[in-house]
Amino acid sequence: MRLLLPRSFTLTAASIFTAVALSWGLSGCGSSNSSVATTTPPPTGSYAGVSFGGKALAGKQPLIGAAVELYAAGTGGNGSSGVALLSSALTTDANGAFTVAAGYLCPLSTSQIYVVARGGKPGAAASANNAIALIAVMGACNQVVASSQVVVNEVTTVAAAYGLAQFLSSGANVGASSTNTVGLANAVATAAALANTATGTSPGTAFAANGTSPAPRIDAVANLLNTCSASSACSALFSATTPSGASAPANTLDAALNLVRNPTLNVATLYALSIGSTAFSPVLAAAPTDWTLFVNYTGGGMNGPSGMGIDSAGNVWVASYFNVASVFSPLGQPLLPQPITGAGLSASYGLAVDASNNAWIPNEPSITVAGNSVSELNSSGQSVAGSTGFTSGGLDYPIAVAIDTDQTVWVVDYGNSHVTHLSSSGQALSGAAGYTSPMLAFPVAAAIDGSHNVWVANESGVTVTKVAPDGSLFTSYSCCDGPSGVAIDQRGNVWVANYYGNSISEISSAGAVVSNGYVGGGVDHPQAIAIDGAGTVWIANFRSPSLTELAGAAAAAPGTALSPAGGLGADAALLEAYAIAVDASGNLWTTNFGSNILTEFIGVAVPVKTPLIALPAAP
Repeated sequence: MRLLLPRSFTLTAASIFTAVALSWGLSGCGSSNSSVATTTPPPTGSYAGVSFGGKALAGKQPLIGAAVELYAAGTGGNGSSGVALLSSALTTDANGAFTVAAGYLCPLSTSQIYVVARGGKPGAAASANNAIALIAVMGACNQVVASSQVVVNEVTTVAAAYGLAQFLSSGANVGASSTNTVGLANAVATAAALANTATGTSPGTAFAANGTSPAPRIDAVANLLNTCSASSACSALFSATTPSGASAPANTLDAALNLVRNPTLNVATLYALSIGSTAFSPVLAAAPTDWTLFVNYTGGGMNGPSGMGIDSAGNVWVASYFNVASVFSPLGQPLLPQPITGAGLSASYGLAVDASNNAWIPNEPSITVAGNSVSELNSSGQSVAGSTGFTSGGLDYPIAVAIDTDQTVWVVDYGNSHVTHLSSSGQALSGAAGYTSPMLAFPVAAAIDGSHNVWVANESGVTVTKVAPDGSLFTSYSCCDGPSGVAIDQRGNVWVANYYGNSISEISSAGAVVSNGYVGGGVDHPQAIAIDGAGTVWIANFRSPSLTELAGAAAAAPGTALSPAGGLGADAALLEAYAIAVDASGNLWTTNFGSNILTEFIGVAVPVKTPLIALPAAP
């Protein structure tokens, strides 16, 4: 009945894993670029931390005489400075060892804390190297175990640079807004999953068993840093990690952060430098296409994964075309022992999460299920809409769903070119047949603006249609070529993925067509769009193995390709990327319809409040 897209797919068996529950918190930070930081007196805090020990290492060599500092993450915004928890820096001994005494005062019991080691001699025979700056995350203050040991080395530094990319700034400052404790905590948990801070190796013990290990890429970047930290030969590293027009980094941590935030910068040069060290293994066998860090997750029962949404805890909900829904933790672990079936799930292409963390999934008819319904699943995976889902409002091959700030639900009906408006309890607000107009032509996607208007993508035509909140007015805009995805940025600008046109269109908040199609950056049959917290535009390409990144409306040249001609993350081998979403930690998630894989690109985007309801907002 639908001519959506020619979609091939591969069916795979999925392993199911039980997730590890996460509950982390936040607060304070601060430091400098010098080998020995100037610290501030510890604050009057509310939680006394326990004693723990550790070692600072450059590769396998002890960092002797390094300055060790302990911080709590800041609360003044992303990358803000915060709270030094020690009155003065500690100094490592001949083995690189140090001990943090009990009684340091964390601002909160849930404050995220981290260790920084600066300078020191990489081995007894070496000279002091003031360019060394290494970091290791500890987690929430109240979760540090007494007498535990932490390793601070290049691997833990790389893991932190990726996991905390959106919360880390130069000089080893880690901070987030006071309203984004979940995003920061999940980012810290991600860093801990990327590297085991007890051993200084990758991956960590919390890394999902259903994920592909990122160790070769992390170890390659760790070796790159080691070429500087082990020998003081840092000029090549600092030069190659300097973005155009920027100042060169002064230490290894800032060099790592530059690489993470500019993953296409001098890739071949940096890879060639990295093989100059053999401190860590396994490593990449050849230069990557770029330095983006990604993890591919299987399991959860995914079977033709399509629609996706992220809840307030950072859990990732996935709808599959073949009558299944799945939910994954922020670390990519399936949260339920079995995939969700029944509840009306059938031939599903869309998913949206509401403010109560319930997932709404539209269901087309299939061979085994009547369909023409919308399922609503609570956080436990149980149906809120009975055994068949909600069926009122003239649903006819429903394909997409969007949630408004008033908690009502808009559903796009591909079969009869209608839109159905449902209350938060699933009652039809748009009459028995929904709203319709000749302007709608096999619609496939929807987004809601700040005035409750619904923007609908008409895939079989060249238009998007704005539907008034009460369905009384339809306005079409000729802008596009086979629009398949639509997203609205913080300023109310509408961005449209043109599947057949291999381009991205933009319509201003005033309704003017700004562009009939931006091209470049690897755009290839774009299927879906996400807007991050800075307004940057991210595109999932159905016929390309990579992502596209475009400058947003606030940029000097909106629509400019920020990704290379081949896109970003081609090494991830995306296969029929269908949906895309940004979480509150700055990770970008995509579903792969063709391979039953959920892909996470770690730390590449500016965080967004989740669940996404109407316009994107800073968390």
